[in-house]
Amino acid sequence: MDTKKQTSSIFAYFSEMQDFRINRKKRHLLTDIISITIAAALCGIESYNDIEDFGVVREDWLKTFLELPNGIPSHDTFNRVFANMDPIKFEACFRSWVDSILESHTGQQISIDGKTIRGAKSHGIKSPIHMVSAWASDSNLVLGQVKVSEKSNEITAIPELLKSLFIKDCLISIDAMGCQEDIATCIIEGKGDYLLAVKNNQSSLCQNMEDSFRFLKAASYDETIDVDHGRIETRTCTLITDLAHIDEPERWKNLSVLIKMESQRFIKATGKAEKSIHYYIASKPADAAFYQKNIRGHWAIENKLHWTLDVVYGEDADRKRNKHAAQNFSLINKVALNILKNDQTRNISIRRKKNIAAWDFKYLIRLLKF
Repeated sequence: MDTKKQTSSIFAYFSEMQDFRINRKKRHLLTDIISITIAAALCGIESYNDIEDFGVVREDWLKTFLELPNGIPSHDTFNRVFANMDPIKFEACFRSWVDSILESHTGQQISIDGKTIRGAKSHGIKSPIHMVSAWASDSNLVLGQVKVSEKSNEITAIPELLKSLFIKDCLISIDAMGCQEDIATCIIEGKGDYLLAVKNNQSSLCQNMEDSFRFLKAASYDETIDVDHGRIETRTCTLITDLAHIDEPERWKNLSVLIKMESQRFIKATGKAEKSIHYYIASKPADAAFYQKNIRGHWAIENKLHWTLDVVYGEDADRKRNKHAAQNFSLINKVALNILKNDQTRNISIRRKKNIAAWDFKYLIRLLKF
């Protein structure tokens, strides 16, 4: 069995990563270092010490498809490499790989959201690192990420991320932080459509939305009822296409739809009811059922990405603080998550898939072919 051929798929894309190290100090190939780390991440291994141990224990197997001219790198070597590797170039390799496995983003919902890696604080910087990620809901794939700089916030990071993605004919959904005129324009200029949450950060627009739904007739209406674990949740989506109560609607490029989402949750055990109302603006002409589906779909980035990174990969507790280490390793985790979520051979949890990958060479090889 030719293991080298079987594991060449993903590694080929990361072999394009330019080696930043001084030639006389190179004892290990950069491709080998990245490849060992990806294989370890698929097995749920997170710390540099554990990655070194994984490599030492599995060295004979790793030699079947890696060069390893001086054996397995030390944990200090893994640390130095990920701390100093250019995250923008590393991200470019990641996107090339994602593009190769995703035939087209066209028509998909892409959710944009931020996540703080709470344990990762760079030396001399009090605030933890914050990443903004793009998630393709239909494909269960992370498409890319951008680090929010210490002197900036999501408002400036989101356009940077959007411009790096192919968003033609996609619906881009973002929470209230992304409800900015420049971001709406950026999406339209990229040939996509937007679905933006409206909250008090846009107080005038929020008031305009409330007035619209108070005085204007709905163009479309959709209701869903979910019964689960002793709860009954009714979600009502109401849609208006009349922009008469919106001040200067032309400020929001291609604005065509106003959306009101009402959610009422009844808890059987306590007899208590909870009600919430959220507003959205959108550019794509569509009915309430379409937007009901995509508003709920937006939170897949929270449930399927952020939650998994925290609970399964322990990213919130991660203390990789040195230079670019947290950003680069966050991308490694997303490589592993993309592979594990899209593996169709086993209908089990991500946690169990990681365990089996650690125990079963054949399964790990199958994952590395993705």
